[in-house]
Amino acid sequence: MHFITDSILVGNLEDAKKPPNSIHGLLFLAGEHEIPSPPGMAYARIPLKEFGEADPLDVLEAVDWLEQHGASRRLLVCCRAGMGRSVSMVIAYLCCVKGMSYEDAVNLAKARRPGTTPLPALEQTIETVMQMRLARGHQIPGRQADPQGGAKPSSR
Repeated sequence: MHFITDSILVGNLEDAKKPPNSIHGLLFLAGEHEIPSPPGMAYARIPLKEFGEADPLDVLEAVDWLEQHGASRRLLVCCRAGMGRSVSMVIAYLCCVKGMSYEDAVNLAKARRPGTTPLPALEQTIETVMQMRLARGHQIPGRQADPQGGAKPSSR
């Protein structure tokens, strides 16, 4: 397991099967595997395909789950190897909820998780998710609503 932030870790299939007691929630992303819901912790499964582009609706669901459960809890985000899908959803969370730039979020993930490999077209998918969140009334730090319905960097 690897800490990406103080409260969000990424891990692999084995980590997901036996999360440590210090973990309060598990987001499992490996579409090719199923694990039982760990007792006593928040759990969600979003079945993403390995090495494929993620559907913006799946990314939105992952970001929303991390936002909902991550305020004061330690969360574990897992896929088969803990380098692609799991790290990609954490990158999306950092961009959409924490307001990090895509480049900064990727660099943080790569520094904390060797072997980080973002999913194909992840940056464009995150932009789509940001637009979806803005349309639902979510605030994105450092971004403001674009009159065309998208999001753009704040002019501050």
